[in-house]
Amino acid sequence: MLKFSVLLSLGTLDSLIEHPASMTHACVPEDVMKKQGLTRDLIRISIGLEDAEDLINDLKQALEKI
Repeated sequence: MLKFSVLLSLGTLDSLIEHPASMTHACVPEDVMKKQGLTRDLIRISIGLEDAEDLINDLKQALEKI
């Protein structure tokens, strides 16, 4: 069972994966995002309180699929 969720962070203690370009910065112009150091291929990972080994295994499993 995967431990990561694709959500906006609302103060949760769970681990989250976010794609800022399509979520929090979806309406920010490309040139502004570049100035902020954000790219379309950036993925933000916020680590929560789950077991580290579980999270590492989840990431490995997901990366093997791409």
